[in-house]
Amino acid sequence: MYNTGIIALLLCILVAAALSRRIEGTIITMPMVYTAMGLAIGAQGLGLVHIEPFSELIKIIAEVTLVIVLASDAARISLRDIKRHHSIPLRLLGIGLPLTMVAGTGIAWLMFGELGFWGAAVIAVILAPTDASLGQSVVSNPKVPLRIRQALNIESGLNDGIAMPFLLLAISLAVASEEHMQAGEFIASTLMTVVLAVVAGAVIGWLGVKFIAWGRQSGWMSLPFQKISGITLALLVYGIAEMIGGNGFIAAFVFGLTSGNFYDADEGRIINDFVEIEVQLLILLTFVLFGVVMLPPALDNLSPKIVLYAILSLTLVRMIPVAVSLMGSTVRTNTNLFIGWFGPRGTASVLYIFTALESADMIIGIEKIYAIAMITVLLSVFAHGISAAPLSERYGRTMADGDAAEMMEHEHVPEMPLRVKSNTRF
Repeated sequence: MYNTGIIALLLCILVAAALSRRIEGTIITMPMVYTAMGLAIGAQGLGLVHIEPFSELIKIIAEVTLVIVLASDAARISLRDIKRHHSIPLRLLGIGLPLTMVAGTGIAWLMFGELGFWGAAVIAVILAPTDASLGQSVVSNPKVPLRIRQALNIESGLNDGIAMPFLLLAISLAVASEEHMQAGEFIASTLMTVVLAVVAGAVIGWLGVKFIAWGRQSGWMSLPFQKISGITLALLVYGIAEMIGGNGFIAAFVFGLTSGNFYDADEGRIINDFVEIEVQLLILLTFVLFGVVMLPPALDNLSPKIVLYAILSLTLVRMIPVAVSLMGSTVRTNTNLFIGWFGPRGTASVLYIFTALESADMIIGIEKIYAIAMITVLLSVFAHGISAAPLSERYGRTMADGDAAEMMEHEHVPEMPLRVKSNTRF
């Protein structure tokens, strides 16, 4: 039944478990461990695992992971609290995210003109979402002002779902450009896909949480099956949205927003509370497979120009839009730089590439798009992972030295759950 590949993957999970507590708060992060172990047991290492990079198995794992991550991330964020108390993430999402997409598109178009404008846009949108779990210390270190920790947490929780419609639009226009077809038809089709997804996610979110709440209040549904029902609903909304012509990932994101924001505290947290371990395991598996399966093809196409774009994507393409979005907010310069640097590219970017690959035959230079995205994630895993703990400590000390009463960074804001709870001690 088992082969060496499966045994190697299971051993990687156990090794990660053995190291998990020991490396908390250090310059070594779990995504770094997962990725390194994946490379070690993959084709470019010991050759213990042989999986086709774009096999049906990998696609299924990617789809399930993205559905659960989008739903759970959205469910843990309170839109009411954001509107009332969290001006920084609103700026990052409303101004910084679009500007990041524009900047990434422009630089990619200049550097890789052979991909065309919309091919460049596909790269930019894939790399726009951030993943706070790559630098867990940034959002869990109590020395970092709560308002800044929560700004990065909220941004990471929502920008992957917000970016998905733009990714669909960029892919549609890239295909229209390559096939010499009318862009208007593709835009209309994409908008309809988004609308149907939003309707499916909202309706099933409303009905689904009512169903689980009824089960709990009536005493008919046990706690384990409340958990099973929450996960099942997230997968169900994906399937129904795809069946009616919508995008399942957008539907999962809207489902999470609905379930987390339109009911009382107990009902709204059903999805978030019940999927923490599942999300952690799926993300672990994603990064192991990232190292085993997805990196080797990208490394085969590695070039200095790709590395340069990856560096620019992690620095100027992120930091300048963040600086623009925070203009007039009275945050200090070191806060501006801190937020600008800690925009890691991780889970969403790894999984979004599969959406682009579905149209691989109709997008110019999909191999280069793939390589750019994966190399950028690789650099981010290690650059942000290594810098998270020391820079969080340094930034926290700097902010503690000033007059807290005069710093908007120290204003109290409501806390929202992290994607994965941390017991890190600082």
